[in-house]
Amino acid sequence: MGLADKGEKTLFKPSRPECKGAAMIRSMTGFAAKSGALAPHSWSWVIRAVNGKGLDLRIRVPDWIPGLEAALRKAASGGIGRGNVAIGLRAVRDDDATGGLTVDEAQLATVLDVLGRIETAAMDAGVSLALSKATDIVTMRGVLAQTVLEDDNEALAKALITEFAEVLEAFNKMRSTEGAALLAVMTDQLGQIEAFTTQAASLAHALEHATAQTLKRNLARVMDNVDGIEPDRIAAELALIAVKADITEEIDRLTAHVAAAKALLEEGGTVGRKLDFLMQEFNREANTLCAKSKDSELTQVGLALKAVIDQLREQVQNVE
Repeated sequence: MGLADKGEKTLFKPSRPECKGAAMIRSMTGFAAKSGALAPHSWSWVIRAVNGKGLDLRIRVPDWIPGLEAALRKAASGGIGRGNVAIGLRAVRDDDATGGLTVDEAQLATVLDVLGRIETAAMDAGVSLALSKATDIVTMRGVLAQTVLEDDNEALAKALITEFAEVLEAFNKMRSTEGAALLAVMTDQLGQIEAFTTQAASLAHALEHATAQTLKRNLARVMDNVDGIEPDRIAAELALIAVKADITEEIDRLTAHVAAAKALLEEGGTVGRKLDFLMQEFNREANTLCAKSKDSELTQVGLALKAVIDQLREQVQNVE
């Protein structure tokens, strides 16, 4: 009979343990984008992250903005604990951003002086000249000049660094939202592990008497059919078999691991790696429990326990 056939007669209905105060774990995955401008420049930010064993920052910013990459790396390292994080900034200069047209007063005076002398010489020679127009004068080389705004890259860097704090905040807010969803799932899975552990302990306790009676019968059968073997030696061997079948230590460790996992979720912060190590311990105890089990019902509980632990491990992989 499988687990689905036994229903609640065999498996406990998992409870949902409460993790008081637990709310501040974050997912390693996240995304944020923002645009801004400071004449004559405009820019756009993108931050995205996926799971990683540690903190891997990849920052791509224009190298002509002084001190920007170092400042962003410091800020990101302080606000992100774990994950493969890509930070990108695209900044462009508005080609139409100019200071307008200005008149070169010295060049204008020179042009007017030259024109005056030409007109005087023409009059002396009896040559009639057309009147000069302003449009004729402004087209002469050097009279009008187009000024270009000087770039203040230090001011630009300061503005970008200030705005990055907002981008990082939005990024972490998204990861916290996903972390809250992860917390709910993991809390439920811990409840299932706790319930299966309790049921395994109850089954093991119920089997103690039957196991003891079986060992006694086996001992009597051996004693009746062998000669020359010391009873104490046979008893010691059977006792060793009984010890190997005892799952008390595994139950105790699983119970302790559940408590440790709850404490980590309550603690919050960057606890993903600790939870990941704890999952290895969960797996070890569940595997040992199944290996020791000599009862089909206890084995089914052990297999169900392993399945939930594996599901929890997958969720833990996403925790910062």
